[in-house]
Amino acid sequence: MSFDPNKPFNNLPKLPPKVELETKSILKRTIAASRALDELKGATFRIPNPDLLINSIVLQEAKSSSEIENIVTTNDELYKALSAKTVDSSGSAKEVVRYREAMWEGFNELKKRNVLTTNLIIKIFQKIKDTDASIRKTPGTKLQNPSTGKIIYTPPEGEKVLRDLLNNLENYIHSENDDVDPLIKSAVIHYQFEAIHPFTDGNGRTGRILLILYLVFTGQLDLPILFLSKYIIDNKSDYYNLLRGVTEKQDWEPWILYILNGIEQTSKNTVSLIEEIYNSLQNTIKKVNIEKQIRVPKEVIELIYEHPYCKTEFITKRKISARKAAERYLKELERLKILSPEKVGKEVLYINTELFKILSGN
Repeated sequence: MSFDPNKPFNNLPKLPPKVELETKSILKRTIAASRALDELKGATFRIPNPDLLINSIVLQEAKSSSEIENIVTTNDELYKALSAKTVDSSGSAKEVVRYREAMWEGFNELKKRNVLTTNLIIKIFQKIKDTDASIRKTPGTKLQNPSTGKIIYTPPEGEKVLRDLLNNLENYIHSENDDVDPLIKSAVIHYQFEAIHPFTDGNGRTGRILLILYLVFTGQLDLPILFLSKYIIDNKSDYYNLLRGVTEKQDWEPWILYILNGIEQTSKNTVSLIEEIYNSLQNTIKKVNIEKQIRVPKEVIELIYEHPYCKTEFITKRKISARKAAERYLKELERLKILSPEKVGKEVLYINTELFKILSGN
């Protein structure tokens, strides 16, 4: 196999890789990563309402995944964009919100029909980019070193070539002819999608959603809450160097070890985050029960843990209570210093200060 970064990599090797994937080092790391994922699956059962995790942790994943592509927004701006009708969100905040919607759409499609197809991947990309575009048809896509401008990779070109490679990837995802551990395969799938680079933009974010959905597809996760993008940001140079190692030398082992290590570390970090959210929720329920002047339904307390910024409309839409009662509940939680009001445009949003601190890493 010859590789020239300046020429379209149309002879990208198809899957499965023609190398030994289950080396001693990889198998050892797979056991550790699998154990950590099992702990994460177990931790999710402690939370009474999975939406608490989906809405908060997935949004943090969306923020970090977008940050890798230099789409940067603050938590504050992001939560306001989700909560307020009158706020004029930045383009970055809107892109991050679309990432979360794309993750939701992919997850819901998997629940309906447990297959990961090229069409689903295209849908995810279209949601992320808010476009009706599809597979690249025109040449000219090149990846450059952001510092030097030097071309480091030219992905395959030609719609037929790209669709053929995606079809091979789809077959590999669904193949039952091998007994390679799904965690190892997830690293292979992530590399291959990055190398195919089928879209004009948004490939990185689409690929990271694909990795998480593959873990759901294979039963390694029940919810798409693996916060992997933060790990990639913290180890960004290794990420790109190891991708190039596979492209240039078919050096799979270091890349697979990197992803497995990311799954292990991220699972442990997410378990800690779930524990913090759960403990905060329980403490808030106790505080409200002890110090209340009016009874606040448990459903309202759970709702303020779904949305770091809450408002009366969220309560009425959930059919927990009518508007006047919803306003009383939020005012009572403000009195208890659980919520802090903030005027945004014509609306008043109530920030769950403790949850906001947990999600912001403060």
